[in-house]
Amino acid sequence: MTTRLICSFVALSLMPTLVFSADRIWDNDLKRFLTDQEMSMAEVYLKEDDGLKIMFPKSERVRKELIKLTPEKKTQIEERIGWKFPEESFEVYIGETGSQIDGYALVQNTIGKHKAMTYMVGVDKKGLVSDVELLVFREARGSEVRQKRFNAQYEGKSVLDPVRINKDIINISGATMSVRSMSAGIKRVLVLVDEFYLKPAGIGSDTVASQKDKGFLPSIFGN
Repeated sequence: MTTRLICSFVALSLMPTLVFSADRIWDNDLKRFLTDQEMSMAEVYLKEDDGLKIMFPKSERVRKELIKLTPEKKTQIEERIGWKFPEESFEVYIGETGSQIDGYALVQNTIGKHKAMTYMVGVDKKGLVSDVELLVFREARGSEVRQKRFNAQYEGKSVLDPVRINKDIINISGATMSVRSMSAGIKRVLVLVDEFYLKPAGIGSDTVASQKDKGFLPSIFGN
């Protein structure tokens, strides 16, 4: 099975099984069509500006950049994270103090069970997840992913961590699609920051892996 086929399979596995009839959506778990109220739900927990204050509490300033993916770069990132996505550009917030970068933050929209959930992911200057905050939730169930006791599990994760449900991340019963959605988006953020900021600065995953390789043999021989 080729890498592209694997990516396609993973992308499909992230999507719930739905039946569409005109403007109606069938929920396999509930065994009924969703009501208009359920389809129009949108619980706003945090505004974007407030999220940035949480991500960069000590930064002197926060600037925004737009990164655009070439077809080649998009394919590379999709292969790294294991699923395909439609976006070709992303807005990146960068916290700075003096001439130093404090970290990065990206807003993600990934499909939960039926609709997109919106959340902000913070990454520190070393490429580790610093915080995750749910901004808008549009489902009837699964909003438990906003609780700190859950999303704190992502803190400290790097692009080298697999971020797997029930292995690296403990799942929430009844909110599996939300957990899967958030995990997928966080993995994408880590790869984007790695590719566009850390690697060009010489501190990306390739450099870290190289340093580990160089330190492996000496440790075997006790040097």
